[in-house]
Amino acid sequence: MARNRCLILSSPSEVWDLLSDGHRYREWVTGTQQVLAVDPHWPDVGARLRVRVGAGPLTLDDTCVVRISEPRRRLQLEAKADPFGAARIAMKLTPWGEHTLFTLDWHPLRGPGTRMHGLPVEYFVRLRNGMMLTKLARIAVREHAVSV
Repeated sequence: MARNRCLILSSPSEVWDLLSDGHRYREWVTGTQQVLAVDPHWPDVGARLRVRVGAGPLTLDDTCVVRISEPRRRLQLEAKADPFGAARIAMKLTPWGEHTLFTLDWHPLRGPGTRMHGLPVEYFVRLRNGMMLTKLARIAVREHAVSV
């Protein structure tokens, strides 16, 4: 499992607004090239988000399904990218004064990732997830500044 934390200088409500707009995932989810489809009831439990991920010409389609949704508190997704299996992506928003302590946990559920625990894989995932949180924080702060 890989865990990342980031203090975002925006309220949990503002960060939740970003998470609850599936069309914006390409802006902050590292490796997402295109959002293909977003269920209209995103991010309710059971809603799906289809994206194309990859680098350059090497792409695959990924489906994220909402497993847990507690507005302004937590969102858990199951990301499925065959033939690579599936992973649990758990996001927790903790109020920290006027800001948000954002925790992201990534854990493989099925496929090769379940057998590849250890330093190299977790380092890569932590690095990728850290880049995602940096992007998310920048967007949230920029939009917070505009709304103030």
